[in-house]
Amino acid sequence: MSSKPYVIAFANQKGGVGKTTSAINIASCVAEKGYRVLMLDCDPQGNTTSGLGINKKKVRCTMYDVLIDGAGPEEAVIKTKFNNLSLVPSTINLAGAEFDLMGEERRERRVADFIEKLGDSYDFVMMDCPPSLGMLTVNALTASNGVIIPMQCEYFALEGLSQLMISVKKVKERYNPSLSVLGILITMYNGRLNLASQVLSEIKRYYSDKLFSTTIPRNVTLSEAPGFGEPINYHDKCSKGAKAYGDVADELIRRTVG
Repeated sequence: MSSKPYVIAFANQKGGVGKTTSAINIASCVAEKGYRVLMLDCDPQGNTTSGLGINKKKVRCTMYDVLIDGAGPEEAVIKTKFNNLSLVPSTINLAGAEFDLMGEERRERRVADFIEKLGDSYDFVMMDCPPSLGMLTVNALTASNGVIIPMQCEYFALEGLSQLMISVKKVKERYNPSLSVLGILITMYNGRLNLASQVLSEIKRYYSDKLFSTTIPRNVTLSEAPGFGEPINYHDKCSKGAKAYGDVADELIRRTVG
């Protein structure tokens, strides 16, 4: 690994596509393989925080403090109960960050400045972005090496994907020349549905080089795991969901560190 972490943003302006589920489970599966992973919960909903078993009412330092007050890793990072996996948590307070950053200098580089302070403490930094293209997502993209785009095979998916690709291109041009799309991840896939198969064929037609070879199936245990505050590889390691995310983690490692 490089002395700097490989930084990945999970982004999609459309909600309900399995973005947070994918961020949590890929991070956990990569960490389980021996890599040091730090998650940044950049979504005011804080679902990554609760999905990793952290009580949001008890956290003292959050992503809001990182963005607004310049809090450093020693203040903001907490260890989870899962091997090699740490977190900077989020609460609803983060919703005010968009407004509070208006007019601030280097406002799009607050996350990048924080990651710079990490040095060689982690192999990967993974960020769950909110389902929007506001300043929180711009901050995450400005700090990232690559973007993973989770998406469902449904009617409006391709249109949303095209919009997101334009946004990534703009951030690349303005703030982060090294930004690239690391992969498109199909989630909640049901191959028995004609529409799902048709949309997947369209995605392969335009983005075959970006598509992860593994699709994430619809799986009950994937929906249950967040309620227990556990990634799928801890909640039910023999489930189809755990197998799928483990395979995606392997592919991610091959694409980033060889």
